[in-house]
Amino acid sequence: MIEKLNLTMLTDYYEITMANGYFTAGIADEIGYFDLFFRRIPNNGGYAIMAGLDQVIQYLKNLEFTEEDIAYLRSKKIFNEEFLQYLSEFKFTCDVWAVPEGTPIFPGEPLITVRGPIMQAQFIETMLLLLVNHQSLIATKASRIVRAAQGRPVMEFGTRRAHGSAAAVYGARASYIAGCAGTACALADEEFGTPALGTMAHSWVQMFDNEYEAFKKYTEIYPTNATLLVDTYNVLKSGIPAAIRVFKELDPPVKGIRIDSGDIAYLTKNARKMLDEAGLEDCKIVISNSLDEYLIREVISEGACIDSFGVGEKLITSKSEPVFGGVYKLSALERDGEMIPKIKISENTEKITNPGFKKIFRFFDKDTDRQLGDVIALRDEPLPTGDEFEIFDPKDVWKRKKITNFYVKELQEQIFDGGKCVYESPSIDEIKAYCVGQQEKMWDEMKRFENPQTYYVDLSHKLWDLKHKMIEAAKKETPVAEG
Repeated sequence: MIEKLNLTMLTDYYEITMANGYFTAGIADEIGYFDLFFRRIPNNGGYAIMAGLDQVIQYLKNLEFTEEDIAYLRSKKIFNEEFLQYLSEFKFTCDVWAVPEGTPIFPGEPLITVRGPIMQAQFIETMLLLLVNHQSLIATKASRIVRAAQGRPVMEFGTRRAHGSAAAVYGARASYIAGCAGTACALADEEFGTPALGTMAHSWVQMFDNEYEAFKKYTEIYPTNATLLVDTYNVLKSGIPAAIRVFKELDPPVKGIRIDSGDIAYLTKNARKMLDEAGLEDCKIVISNSLDEYLIREVISEGACIDSFGVGEKLITSKSEPVFGGVYKLSALERDGEMIPKIKISENTEKITNPGFKKIFRFFDKDTDRQLGDVIALRDEPLPTGDEFEIFDPKDVWKRKKITNFYVKELQEQIFDGGKCVYESPSIDEIKAYCVGQQEKMWDEMKRFENPQTYYVDLSHKLWDLKHKMIEAAKKETPVAEG
């Protein structure tokens, strides 16, 4: 079972060398705070989708170093023997807060915050990024494709083109969270309950003397899943006529055809006409073949007659932009009971981090229930109250948005307390319903593929002041860091 793999050693080697360094230097138990966030929305979209949290939870629950792991590290001949003994008895003891899966997210926001012994909090960086970056990327891409389909079901068909087995399974999970109807990946269904869907391959048709015999046998075996692949030879001349003949003779309760090649708009319009003229108005038309949100949008605008889509490689790999770009940065330390904020400075202003122990406020309109904007605040700041609130765009501080008649929700929830999981993960269907519901709370202008409306993510005045004081102090004390 993919969820039960011990992935403790799936980490960057420098996480282990730093852990040994912290231990040897006697600072392993100093308390640090780390934020996981991302800097830019893929495809210049209006928002991204948080995903992968449940796999983060499973990873943290199962952190342990096996005898084989210790033996491997000992063989490197650079690690302190006392450090290796510590690892053999390792227990995760950090506190963790996170934004729930399915939530629309924006650059700079702390999606996951980790507080705990610096050696532990640092060590888990690689896996947290791997899990959240990948699934958030696929969920975000799937959200775009589902929107393009305008209510028509989208099936994730990319297993064979995924970048490895884990990418196939977790990608299927992420796509389902973001609104896909199901997946071709059987293991994802077995593991997570994402409905397994599919039709037939061209090889099934080729196994028989003609399409009629192939379709008839398949329909006899699977009358409630009779979606017939009609483009093995010629869609309009032989494929659809054979499918019509079988459907008329056997009259299965479920009828459908799939077209996997050719001019989608032309073929589906003619297919619909042929099916309707044969009295098969209830027969569905499924389209696949290297689809993405742009092609789906285009063929729909051309009047293509399509009931559902199967989307493969361009979804499961997020081919148009295959990197999410999340990062994991130290934001504070605790020493002698005092919190000391930390900041990373860069000549690239996008890479300057937000210091301190933080949280996210999300504002909603009371009348429409639509999202209005977010504020990143320090953890000790109370929820905003009153009749009016002003949000600034941190990239262009002269741009401001005055909010009235609002309510506020804090986005992060506590996941671990002292290493103990205190969060009950929702079911996959509950996450999907939540994701769909949260996207409905967004203005349509934010969902455009090109030039979406800017969503304001501001810093509280207290955090803004802290950040700029630290920037000014750093300028006086040290040269600006590169990268």
